Amino acid sequence: MGSINIQAKELPLYKVFSNDFVFKIPLYQRPYAWTIEEAEALFEDLLTALEESKEDIDDISPYFLGSIVLIKSEHKPDAQVVDGQQRLTTLTILLSVLRELSSLEKAHQLTKYIYQEADGFEVKQNQYRVTLRDTDADFFQDYIQKPQGILQLQDINILKYSESCKNIRDNAFLFRERLEKLDSDKLFRFTQFVVTRCCLVIITTTDFDSAYRIFSVMNNRGLDLSLADILKAEILGKISPEMQDKYAKKWETAEEKLGVDSFKNLFSYIRMVRFKHKPRKSIITELLKESQPNITEFPQEFIDKTLIPLSDALHDIKHQKYENNYLDAEINRIFYWLLWIDHSDWIPPAILYLSQNYHRPELLIRFFTDLDRLASGLMIYRANIDKRIARYGKLLNAIENNIDLYTSDSPLQLTPEENKDIINQLNGNIYSVTRIRLYVLVRLNDAISNPKILTYSPYPTIEHVLPQNPPQGSEWERWFPTQEQREKYLHRLGNLILLSTYKNSEAQNYDFRKKKQKYFTTKSGVSPFALTTQVLTESEWTPQIIEKRQTNAINKLKEIWRLY
Repeated sequence: MGSINIQAKELPLYKVFSNDFVFKIPLYQRPYAWTIEEAEALFEDLLTALEESKEDIDDISPYFLGSIVLIKSEHKPDAQVVDGQQRLTTLTILLSVLRELSSLEKAHQLTKYIYQEADGFEVKQNQYRVTLRDTDADFFQDYIQKPQGILQLQDINILKYSESCKNIRDNAFLFRERLEKLDSDKLFRFTQFVVTRCCLVIITTTDFDSAYRIFSVMNNRGLDLSLADILKAEILGKISPEMQDKYAKKWETAEEKLGVDSFKNLFSYIRMVRFKHKPRKSIITELLKESQPNITEFPQEFIDKTLIPLSDALHDIKHQKYENNYLDAEINRIFYWLLWIDHSDWIPPAILYLSQNYHRPELLIRFFTDLDRLASGLMIYRANIDKRIARYGKLLNAIENNIDLYTSDSPLQLTPEENKDIINQLNGNIYSVTRIRLYVLVRLNDAISNPKILTYSPYPTIEHVLPQNPPQGSEWERWFPTQEQREKYLHRLGNLILLSTYKNSEAQNYDFRKKKQKYFTTKSGVSPFALTTQVLTESEWTPQIIEKRQTNAINKLKEIWRLY
């Protein structure tokens, strides 16, 4: 990662809201979201800090209000707010209410922190210190920033306005209600404290990519910005005005259908589909500046032919909602198992192939059966992330170029060496491999169940039949007389079963018969897990029985994933 060229300064509010800065809230930002809870918390913090300080205003320690991140050139006041719009907006509301409640002379002084007044010469019209997104800017100017605007707020029909405008109004009313309770001297002291002793750290950088990286490290509130918002603004901004509403609705419908978090992840999958290798720069830089065909040159094509099809495919996989009159249940079942995989690297080829072949279920069942085999195999033998990404990158290339996916050298197919590594892992002390043990056991259980369990929710837990700490003198020691024998079989598949969470929490080191009766069954005398029910038919638990179960388990798993 290259170095980030930034400047950071701690400034009092009278320097923040000055001619040095003209703050613009860009389109990609979400609307103003602070409610009266956040606004009241800010007010209480300020009032408490002031009341705890009895010194003259100039002697009070500076009160830190946090930091804001800007894109700004060094010699121009224009500043695009990457992080901090909630605080800048709320502080402007507070300053406007203080102005309303102050004397005429003091109100005029406060106005300069809200906007630079037109003078007929250099400044032709009022220059507002903070300009909100286009949808809220007029409301904010008319009812907050302009003198007497707050007085008019009481008379408007707020139902005609957005939720963000309602938040602005509510917070203005809250500040006015709280400030009206202060006498004139205390009100003036509070105003002095806010303007001269309250500080923000202003972090500036001249390019967007650096600003976003700073924001990503610093921000943990999730209110101001998301990757999807930025891309939306950049992409929709390249569409002709008469078509923007249509494509904005398409975008928002896809986001709503998929959900905010999954929609944000979608862009990392799209990046992988396009580049087929690990990220080398930020997702924003790669998608907007280096992707071919360029997204911003063909924005409508990107939304119609990439964003929506891949979003729909991701939704159907995540929710097992593939619909077809033929093979849909089988395909959705594979989706269910893929979602157990402990990495998401398989998703880009999955959504690409599904989007291209949605109405060809015979192709889908074959492809996803083999993708399940590949993803499961890479997970089981613990292929590292670089190897996984390179493998799925090759698979994406094969899909795009219509290369046969079912030859022995296809990236979709496990190699003989990989098959061997997977079998060795399955044949070892699998309980010690925490990331795969439950997955392997539920796949094994599902393969021998009749009917198959549709879902494993809540997740079952794993129990050792031969306990990890057998009591001295127990039958366990008779069956496994040496420590070496116990260690050989303890953590292997043949000695492991599934229990409900409740049953597992009760399990103890009882002898085999009591353990079967007390923990391995329900009131009906059977277990909900076929893997566990098999144990009930055994009258003893010896190395020979574990070996037999181990062999049967390995053969069944070989059958599931074609490990030959």
